[in-house]
This record gives sequence, structure tokens and C-alpha cells, in this order.
Amino acid sequence: MTPTAPAIDLDALRGILGSVVAPWVAELDLQLQQATLGEVRLALPVAPKHVHGGGVLCGQSMMAAADTAMILAICTHLGSFQPMTTVQLQTSFLRPIPGNAGTASVVARVLRMGRKLVFGEIEILDARGELAAHATTTYALV
Repeated sequence: MTPTAPAIDLDALRGILGSVVAPWVAELDLQLQQATLGEVRLALPVAPKHVHGGGVLCGQSMMAAADTAMILAICTHLGSFQPMTTVQLQTSFLRPIPGNAGTASVVARVLRMGRKLVFGEIEILDARGELAAHATTTYALV
């Protein structure tokens, strides 16, 4: 199946990424790599400030990246940012991402785009491309 063009371009999505998220989320330094309709891929740098005492990328950083990626995936349908709120974000951590991994990939997909509710899933992949975390989400459009 051929990816469908998003209703918004990469530059506009980068603008949303730079202006909508909280300042501490911006410190994740997420980099938008690609977007198709209903799907985005971000790079999450594994920086020392996001590595906990166990020497691995902390779950809080992964969940913030997952939540942010889904906002952008929803924007590919909407054509711009509109207020929305996370109703549910459930994450399963499957394997640790070492603190020296360099970069993790965050892939968010819209599963169902309703008028008021949006359902999605996010995969966080380690540097080898192996699934490290999986999240399911529900967002309310306000």
C-alpha cells in the first residue's frame, strides 16, 4: 500500500513540535523524520539527561515522546494543530534502551480518527530497530 500524503507538510509539523509542547518536553530534542497521513516517525536522542540511574533511557522520556508523536500524527489528519487532550496512554516497556544507544525511533499511528475521539498506537524502537516499548492511546479533540 502506498503511503498517503498528510494534510499538513513537514515544516508545519516541525512548527507545531517547536511551539505546542511544554518546555521540558522540548528538551527531549525530538526530530521529525517523516510523516504520512496518520503516521509520523520521530528520532529521540538518548541523552544523558534522559538516562536514569540504571543506565537506560527512562520511561518518562519515552512516554513524553510517545504522547508528542501522537499529537503530530493526529495533526496529519487535521491539517493543523487544534486543542486536544490525552485521555489514555498505556505503555508496555518490553526491553531497555541503553543509555549509550544514540537514538531511539518513535513511530505513532492513528488507528481510528473519530469526530471527538482519536485512537492510536505508538512503537518505540531501539537503535537496532527492535521494539522496546508499545503504547496505545486515546485523545479527545476539544
